Amino acid sequence: MAEKPLQWHAAFQAAMQIELMEDREFLQFLKEYNLSEKPLQIDTLIIKLEPGRKIKKSLGQIFRQYNVVEYKSPGDYLSVNDFYKVMGYACFYQSDTEKVMEIRPEDMTVTLISNHYPDKLIRYLTRKYGITITRAFPGIYYAEGLLFPIQIVVTKRLSKEEHIWLSRLRNDLNMEEDVEPLAKAYEGKQKNPLYAAVMDMIIRANRKLYEEGKTMCEALRELFADELEEGIKRGKEEGIAEGIEKGIEKGIERGIQAMILDNLEEGAAPERICEKLQRRFELTPQKAEEYIRKYNV
Repeated sequence: MAEKPLQWHAAFQAAMQIELMEDREFLQFLKEYNLSEKPLQIDTLIIKLEPGRKIKKSLGQIFRQYNVVEYKSPGDYLSVNDFYKVMGYACFYQSDTEKVMEIRPEDMTVTLISNHYPDKLIRYLTRKYGITITRAFPGIYYAEGLLFPIQIVVTKRLSKEEHIWLSRLRNDLNMEEDVEPLAKAYEGKQKNPLYAAVMDMIIRANRKLYEEGKTMCEALRELFADELEEGIKRGKEEGIAEGIEKGIEKGIERGIQAMILDNLEEGAAPERICEKLQRRFELTPQKAEEYIRKYNV
């Protein structure tokens, strides 16, 4: 059976909220925001509930009041077409209001997120528009001179200390560099749906790494603590149930054997013993006859 494709965008939505958790109460996250009645959707629209508030994480320092975010899964790339599509979405969002300039262009930003550095796109933008690209933070690049302030985020180049989750939302993780920090960050958060969504995606995307490991390190034990505990518990329960079932079966068979031998000693006919077995142990005639043949030695 073919494996279902990994749903990276759902995990990305959760990872973005985790990364900006310190300012979460001041931000509104709208997933797959519909631009119109037609199927035009922004990956993520982040709205500052307090427009003047500064975001602490480097990922959100460029943010203004309205922030359009486009995300590409690890196997995909940011192309020139993606750039124009997202700029079109941003323009549509700005203009699709009841009042003119209800959303001011200077209050908007665009964020493009990819696991790969978009060389071709950046070369195109610098040649076509003469813009400058500056590295604002590790893995975060600002594009100046376009319609809206733009940042390009390369997840694999992000600071792994500052962006623990988004930097590791990939399918090429390293056991030592990535798993141990994730294990520590995940501790105590297993029941939080945001963290669980990202961790589930990371585990499934890197399952081969885990399966190939000859020895499960302590970090993996922590990551899979709940799964291991549940597996052990389930195994014990199944073992107990199986033991009880086998014990019951063995006890029933001993009872059948004793009844057959007692009746044979008393000189009862096999037909009569068969009838008794059917009534006493709710056996079929065929099964009762099998038992009589088995113990009538």
